Amino acid sequence: METKKVFSCELAYVLGILLLALGTALMEKAGFGVSMVVAPAYLLHLKISQTVPSYTFGTSEYVFQAVLLILLFIVLRRFRVSYLFSFVTAVIFGFTLDRMISLLAPLPGDTFIRRALFYVSGVIICAAGISFLFHTYIAPEAYELFIKEVSAVYGFDINRTKTVYDCCSCFFAVILSFLFFGFGHFEGVKAGTILCALINGPIIGLISRRLESVFVFEDRLPLRKYFQK
Repeated sequence: METKKVFSCELAYVLGILLLALGTALMEKAGFGVSMVVAPAYLLHLKISQTVPSYTFGTSEYVFQAVLLILLFIVLRRFRVSYLFSFVTAVIFGFTLDRMISLLAPLPGDTFIRRALFYVSGVIICAAGISFLFHTYIAPEAYELFIKEVSAVYGFDINRTKTVYDCCSCFFAVILSFLFFGFGHFEGVKAGTILCALINGPIIGLISRRLESVFVFEDRLPLRKYFQK
């Protein structure tokens, strides 16, 4: 029987953030629509950056997630230290995302084939990033934390809660697109957004199963207790 290799949970967190940022940057460059989860933050970035150029996609990500964490605090009427760690993750992701977008900027995206390659690569890389983040104890972004906490406190099925959240996020993004850019011009939420919603789950599951068939994820640092408060 083949022995599985040990993979650090802390390294899984780092790889997860890097891959998720790279995948999101590739989808943004493709122009076929970002994922439903980040679509509201992306719409806010597109609108605000028209008058405040320094308001980047990454900045919009952690600002929006800060609002989401405040909403979580209001809904649950409780505060946990892990909520602060989640915001730290959001800030790290935001800065990493901006860096990835800058690195990809010189790449030509003037043909449909190139844009399609960016999109397909982005979806797969995002799924890989999420798969790695599923195998770490370090606080996730506010999106995942919101779903996890609400479903746990109210006894909701986490998969159904995820579906409801995604639908609400998509609807909110559509409303923002209409408000910011008018009814005749969609931004952020496009065909690629819907396709990503349909295939993202199965791809994440496939990559996660592959990782678990090769690796066993273990803590290398005594930090888990700090993320459970």
